[in-house]
Amino acid sequence: MISRRDFLATWAKLFPIIGGLGTMTFAPCWQKFLLGENSGLAFGETYLDEMIRSAPKARYWIPIPSEGRGNKEGQSSIKCLLCANGCVISNGQRGRCRTRINVNGELRSLVYGRPISVHIDPIEKKPLYHYLPGSAAFSLATAGCVLKCKFCQNWQISQSSPEDHRVAFTRPGQIVTAAHTSKAPVIAFTYNEPTVFTEYLTDIARAAKKRGIRCALISCGFMTEEPLREMCEVLGAIKIDLKGYSDNFYRSACGAKLQPVLRSIKQVSKSGVHLEIVNLVVPTLNDSDKMMEGLIDWILGEVGPDVPVHFTRFHPDYQLLNLPPTPVAALERAYNMAMSKGMHYPYVGNVPGHPGNNTYCPKCRKVIIERQGFFINAVNMKNGRCNFCKQKIAGVWA
Repeated sequence: MISRRDFLATWAKLFPIIGGLGTMTFAPCWQKFLLGENSGLAFGETYLDEMIRSAPKARYWIPIPSEGRGNKEGQSSIKCLLCANGCVISNGQRGRCRTRINVNGELRSLVYGRPISVHIDPIEKKPLYHYLPGSAAFSLATAGCVLKCKFCQNWQISQSSPEDHRVAFTRPGQIVTAAHTSKAPVIAFTYNEPTVFTEYLTDIARAAKKRGIRCALISCGFMTEEPLREMCEVLGAIKIDLKGYSDNFYRSACGAKLQPVLRSIKQVSKSGVHLEIVNLVVPTLNDSDKMMEGLIDWILGEVGPDVPVHFTRFHPDYQLLNLPPTPVAALERAYNMAMSKGMHYPYVGNVPGHPGNNTYCPKCRKVIIERQGFFINAVNMKNGRCNFCKQKIAGVWA
């Protein structure tokens, strides 16, 4: 378990390692907002050409047979099968995520080997509360996302395009070596939607396993079944954002659909990979008692009471600066509702010092993990069991 002092010391030592990987901070995206969606071409055409030439072939797509005349050789359209958007992409164009491009009838990944943000975080920040608590997580992201959430708090990364960030190509083995040097036992794919760099993350995870490092995915859950199956084969934990129990909310606030996310949650649960769920509670949009009750009932009915569920506080950001932060009382209402319905491990998130950050034994109700912010103050558990009543606690503890 890592202390605050050890965590900061590890992070300080990592700076030269990260420097060796290239520039790992996201570049300003002001030109995109001034000049439009394709402004990256105007500022970095040479760099984009280089990215396209070096981009490896992506997985999870099919060609679309041409119909009739007018579809010349090299002009074939393709359908991307990676996420539930199901983009049909013409030659030279990209999918909605902006990271996958059709090059003469072949889909390529513009983000393979192109991490734009690398940090060491406490694993509790993901948040993962029942997976190796107190561990450091070597965390990385690329550009791009399959959703367009109006409340995204990492929008500078997720809503950017690969050519907005001039970074060195970084092989999977380099990521694993950096994580190993930093003594982080977990690599976390996070900040943007890692589904867009599925090929990269699975290659990293396979290399990490050989070094005894585990991997975790922090996701919106909007991928399709086959990519998720591959990810479940190589990952130790997956956290999925269930943004609201309403298709209308998903369409209006995220530009997406609810059902693919529900399907992904059930698939992860059945796979045996450790699963946690986050619900960002946004005032006036997804915080009604009806929506919250529906979400809790669905989780209990489909994946059971042992899945940790984090009811997390919203802070104004991106396109929802007009809304206030979530009242703590709204989070407590969701927490109490979950408890009353039989959920074993609900949490109040993004409220440092709140008792709802702690883990309680579902049998004796005593605190078994006490947290302050993203750090752990006390653990009253041994070998996955409560010290007080010996109740088994769901999770991965070693």
